[in-house]
Amino acid sequence: MARKTGSHSQITGPKIQEAALQLFARHGYAAVSMRQIASEVGVQAGALYNYVPDKQTLLSQLLVDHMQALLAALDELPVAPDPKAALEQFVRHHILYHVPRPDEVFISYMELRNLTPDNHARVAALRQDYEGRLAIVLQAGVSAAQFRVPDAKIASYAIIALLTGVVNWFDPNGRLSAQGVADEYWQMVAQLVGLQVANGGDT
Repeated sequence: MARKTGSHSQITGPKIQEAALQLFARHGYAAVSMRQIASEVGVQAGALYNYVPDKQTLLSQLLVDHMQALLAALDELPVAPDPKAALEQFVRHHILYHVPRPDEVFISYMELRNLTPDNHARVAALRQDYEGRLAIVLQAGVSAAQFRVPDAKIASYAIIALLTGVVNWFDPNGRLSAQGVADEYWQMVAQLVGLQVANGGDT
C-alpha cells in the first residue's frame, strides 16, 4: 500500500535539517515557520514534533553540526612539519571545506543572533576552538621566526574572515576552480604573515 503524505516513515532527521537549512538560508530564520519546514519535507506540521521540539533546536543543531564537522575534518588532516606548512594546510582546508557549503556558512554567521544564550554559548565555544587552532599555528610561526604577526589571536580572526568571505562570490562555473581560489588565498595569507610565496605555493 502506498504511503500517504504526512506518514512519519517519510521523515528523517537529515531530511528535516536539510529543509530547515535551505529555508533559513533563503528567507531568514525569523521568517520561517515549522509549518513551512514541514511542507518542504512533505508532511503535516505536527509530525515534525516527533523528531524535533522546536525551530530553535533546529537552528542550534545546524550550527553545531557545521562547526563539529569542520573541526573533525581539520583533525583528519596529517600533522604538518612546521608552522608554514600548517598555515597553508589550514588555509586550503578552510577554503575547500566552505566553498561547497554556502548555505551552512551563511546561517552560521547571519543567524547567530537568533540563538538563545545557552545555544549561542555552545556554538561560540566551537568557533573559539577552531579560531584557537589557527592562533596556535600563527604563534608557533612567530616563535619560530617564520611569521611576523603582532597579535596571533587578532590575526586569526582577520584570516578566517578573509577566507570565509570566499563563499559570497565564488562561482563553480567561474574562471577559477575551488583549488585555484585556494592557491590565490594562500598567497594572500602568506604575505599577510610576512612570507613571500611565489605562484605555485613555494617560498
